[in-house]
Amino acid sequence: MRGSGTLSPPLPPLPWLLLLLLCQRGGLACPEGCHCPLGTGVVRCTHGELREIPQGIPRETRVLYLDSNEITSVPDGALRELRQLQELYLSDNLIDSISPAAFGELGSRLQRLDLSNNRLRWLGPGKASSTLRARTQLNDNPWHCGCSLQELLEALPLDPETLEEVVCASAGREEHIGQPFARLLRAGIDFCRVQQRTMDVAMLVTMSCWFAVVITYVVYYVQRNQAEAHRHLEYLKSLPIKQPSPEEEEEEGEELEEDMFSTIV
Repeated sequence: MRGSGTLSPPLPPLPWLLLLLLCQRGGLACPEGCHCPLGTGVVRCTHGELREIPQGIPRETRVLYLDSNEITSVPDGALRELRQLQELYLSDNLIDSISPAAFGELGSRLQRLDLSNNRLRWLGPGKASSTLRARTQLNDNPWHCGCSLQELLEALPLDPETLEEVVCASAGREEHIGQPFARLLRAGIDFCRVQQRTMDVAMLVTMSCWFAVVITYVVYYVQRNQAEAHRHLEYLKSLPIKQPSPEEEEEEGEELEEDMFSTIV
């Protein structure tokens, strides 16, 4: 009012109101430790001191940098809302496990995936990789070289520039440790066949052990019964034989004569 002596604060312009509403609804939200430049589709969380994949990443994100943090795992649903994501950088973390369905929502849209320099020892070729078509970096991880890694390399389109850096930190055979896994495969080593052969041998050894146990028990049971029968027979032999009295001998003779007489008649 003009006579009041005080002025009411000016109303904010309409664009600023819309911007405020969008921020309150999370449309322009940016997780703590990240930078989300407006209109770029790029979110940078590098060196954000993150221990897990943050929530609230803008849905329109196409490139996501989560490298150089302390993330330990990639759980189910962590990236479900990012349906436009094309590049994901998770290098230089502490990741030692990835859920089988972690990348299932991304499908073939993801074009680049960097998992280098983590703590991955194995990663099954399930849903975590079966739908991926991204150029993937797996180098500088303490991989266990076996059938699961072989199936993973066959399922993923790996970055050829870093393929030789996928090195065996552990393996079933000592001479494979420290060797590039791709080089071992090119040398004709089939880890899945070796694993199957090992399983067959283990099963054969197990069955042989059970068979030996059964045979041993049967032999022991038979020998024990024979020993019991022998001891019982010896006991019977040791019993004193009762001699018949004269009266009993006379009665047996009369019965024998009666039986002979009845037979003749």
